[in-house]
Amino acid sequence: MDIEAYFERIGYENSRKKLDLETLTDVLQHQIRAVPFENLNIHCGEPMELGLQAVFDHIVRRKRGGWCLQVNQLLYWALSTMGFETTMLGGYVYITKIEQYSSGMVHLVLQVTIGSKKYLVDAGFGASYQMWEPLELVSGQDHPQVPCVFRLTEEDGIWYLDQIRREQYVPNEDFLNSDLLEKNTYQKLYSFTLEPRTIKDFESVNIYLQESPASVFTSTSLCSLQTPEGVHCLVGFTLTYRRFNYKDNVDLVEVKTLDEEEIEEVLKNIFNISLEGKFVPKYSDRYFTSKEAKQTYLHLLPSSPVIN
Repeated sequence: MDIEAYFERIGYENSRKKLDLETLTDVLQHQIRAVPFENLNIHCGEPMELGLQAVFDHIVRRKRGGWCLQVNQLLYWALSTMGFETTMLGGYVYITKIEQYSSGMVHLVLQVTIGSKKYLVDAGFGASYQMWEPLELVSGQDHPQVPCVFRLTEEDGIWYLDQIRREQYVPNEDFLNSDLLEKNTYQKLYSFTLEPRTIKDFESVNIYLQESPASVFTSTSLCSLQTPEGVHCLVGFTLTYRRFNYKDNVDLVEVKTLDEEEIEEVLKNIFNISLEGKFVPKYSDRYFTSKEAKQTYLHLLPSSPVIN
């Protein structure tokens, strides 16, 4: 694996030697604007591979994206190769519909230490939940960023990441009541501890999330990519672009429902993705009422892959 090939993939041409916050932020922003958060392999009948060499080939050589277990693993390798003190951590995603965090450790995130300060770094949460800058691990501190205000709190060794969102303007009134539109101003994202993890800790969940009929990833195809002003999202046949803070502390959300023949062009022109297999867009919103179903659902990622 070649670190220069990684830099070329994300379009990074700046300092390789300064191990400071500015460089860390720069690398993170280049990756999230070049590498989509996506699970399209599942909906092309292909596996979401976890091995580092396979991830490198998939994202760097084939110019694809991936979910957190892939994109954050690649970022971990890149930052470690550069010389940053980087640690893998495990997260538990908040499921809005049942108002609980997942009981399974389903999210891979990173901790980067620079001097005496530690930072949370995550290139793999996607959509308008995606951080654009590392978050210093200080409990109770708000972090105003372009997408929103992120908030970190710690209690008894457990850290919680939340966000405070702007109001939003949706010109397409038919979309206002869609379950794909995030309605909450204050949104819980995930919890995590500072216990170091390895990629082996995520092997079973990597299989479960792409094979289980109960997984939100098997029921929904999704792809999102950050831009300097906002974020593009494709969930099933629904394409949106959220422009952050387009006026008076309000986000603009533009929505379009695509025809099947438009999908390939959108993936190529907006997300820079060319798929090799037959892609079947899919979206299913699931509501669980039984106790048994609720317990099953606790192992999944967010209950609905809301695109904003």
